[in-house]
Amino acid sequence: MTDLETAAATTPGITLRTNHEPPLECRGLIKKYEEGGLALDVLSGVDLTVNAGETLAIVGASGAGKTTLLQLLGGLDRPTEGQVLVFGKDLAELSNTECGVVRNQSLGFVYQFHHLLPEFTAVENVAMPLLLRRLPLEKVRAKAEGLLSRVGLSQRLNHRPGELSGGERQRVAVARALVTEPAVVLADEPTGNLDHKTGTRVLELLLELNSETGASLVVVTHSSKIAEQMDRVLRLEDGDLHAESATGVR
Repeated sequence: MTDLETAAATTPGITLRTNHEPPLECRGLIKKYEEGGLALDVLSGVDLTVNAGETLAIVGASGAGKTTLLQLLGGLDRPTEGQVLVFGKDLAELSNTECGVVRNQSLGFVYQFHHLLPEFTAVENVAMPLLLRRLPLEKVRAKAEGLLSRVGLSQRLNHRPGELSGGERQRVAVARALVTEPAVVLADEPTGNLDHKTGTRVLELLLELNSETGASLVVVTHSSKIAEQMDRVLRLEDGDLHAESATGVR
């Protein structure tokens, strides 16, 4: 039995990584919020298929709903209407616990702010998603150490986030996102809180790992330079996605 199958075994009915279903898609996605008695329409029927191994940028004005869309795609929030499917499995049909299993097995997350746990070391933060699978500690630590070495942090394994620079913390977050070998990495402005040089290196790492592992990469960004390096660029505007050539990104 593989590590993935071992993790899924505790949650009946979860079958992922099929050969014929896209790793991530949404259909007719609608999200509304109630504010002061008024309905705020954020997404108004978004359809999207993320193909295996592709890189995709989602751009748009501030407040357009890009982060909301990413949270829905990642199962971190529930849509008002519509479906989010991971390898054909509708997240709306799953319990919160089952959604957590799906996220752990198939999705990786990188945020603008690293969201590392301050009381744990770099290697412990990276190992955490695998520890949730109850895998052997030695195996988990070896894999976490290997990924931290891959992102240039082999000398910082036992440093806590407060002892790391901003760029180092974000590289730890990238390693944490990749440690589970996800099918899709969802990145929300992953370089937005970094200086140009460090941000460039973090993006290079994400693209390198995409190429090496075959994980799809979905990046929400304001940066035209980042968008231009993706296979596909979509603009979120008026609650829906529109295809846009990379050269047209503003």
